Amino acid sequence: MSDQSSHAPAAPEEKQTLPFWPHYMLSEFIAWYIVLGILVTLSALFPAGLEAKANAMATPPHVKPEWYFLAIYQFLKVAAIFSFLGSEAPRLMGIILPGIGMGLLFFLPFLDRTPKRSARKRPIMLAVLIAVLAVMAYLTYIGGQ
Repeated sequence: MSDQSSHAPAAPEEKQTLPFWPHYMLSEFIAWYIVLGILVTLSALFPAGLEAKANAMATPPHVKPEWYFLAIYQFLKVAAIFSFLGSEAPRLMGIILPGIGMGLLFFLPFLDRTPKRSARKRPIMLAVLIAVLAVMAYLTYIGGQ
């Protein structure tokens, strides 16, 4: 009799695993209920203070938009110069003019079809770009004050 049976690979032992349902889900539910209980207890012991009622029609003076919207925010304030057109004209101009500018920026590659791509050979476009960037930087600076 040969000794082959002793060198035969052993059958892999099956790991004893627990089924996902209900063991894993039960432990998750218990953990979430403990966390929920802690949060409810903390909120009952340390309630949040009540602030003044918010007025949607009055913006507090300390509230300002993020830096990338400061130019538009300031332009809405500057648009009051269009009040000679009517009472609602400043608001409409404050919305319409930036919208037209964004539309022009979107369509600019389709409108500017010159074969020359160098900025030195396109002084008008370069001047317009510098003027727009300077105005936006100025409005951002003033809006941040």
